[in-house]
Amino acid sequence: MRLGVRLALDMGAKRIGVARCDRECILSMPAGTIDASQPDWPSRVQALVAEHAPIEVLVGNPVTLRGGEEIASASVRERTSVLKALLPEIRFRLVDERLTTANALRQLREAGRDARAAKSRIDAAAAVGILEFALDVERRTGAAPGEEL
Repeated sequence: MRLGVRLALDMGAKRIGVARCDRECILSMPAGTIDASQPDWPSRVQALVAEHAPIEVLVGNPVTLRGGEEIASASVRERTSVLKALLPEIRFRLVDERLTTANALRQLREAGRDARAAKSRIDAAAAVGILEFALDVERRTGAAPGEEL
């Protein structure tokens, strides 16, 4: 397992959920949301990268239950390319995000939270799910997860 902070992004059409882990990859935690409709969203991600100094950024790639890419995958790839151009020194990896939003929604409901009033929490929790999945893959296989862009 490679040591180092990672950031994870759940790139929704309206919001980008953000999560991070500690250097030892033990704790994954929400790190907020970014308004994806604002033109400054790339610079907001850039500021988070400067603040946390991750070894890589993991971006959730929406795939079907059968493993094929969804229509939204093209948008995720395009927006990740924008970030890659802005941050060429950072590795970006696309990681399977199947069911992360649904799981985050379920967890909030189980905790007694009103999901409609907690949309930004859902997006950040989905980013945590992406991050935890990627870290688990790396722990099990010894290889970096997903597809590097």
